[in-house]
Amino acid sequence: MSTQDCPCHARRPSHSREIDALSRVEGQVRGVRRMIEEERYCVDILVQTRAIHAALRQVERRILQAHLETCVSDAFREGTDADQSAKIAEILNLFEKDAGGAAA
Repeated sequence: MSTQDCPCHARRPSHSREIDALSRVEGQVRGVRRMIEEERYCVDILVQTRAIHAALRQVERRILQAHLETCVSDAFREGTDADQSAKIAEILNLFEKDAGGAAA
């Protein structure tokens, strides 16, 4: 289902908080790059990469929550059986991709 087909298209959240968080993550990534270039202690670098992962997980959680509270909720309140099934499949597919691991 594309965003234009989504019944919640008109009330999609702005995600401005997530944009701010991603800007901070960008800065953290640049900092890790500098640490690597400066040949800093491996554990110090790993501490920073773990912080980046945690920040990204938080962004994902907030976006998923907003999606569930708007698009998925709307599909179950106002959509057809097909709309509801599509939203369930969409979420399951998202987690199936996650379980398979990211490509390097």
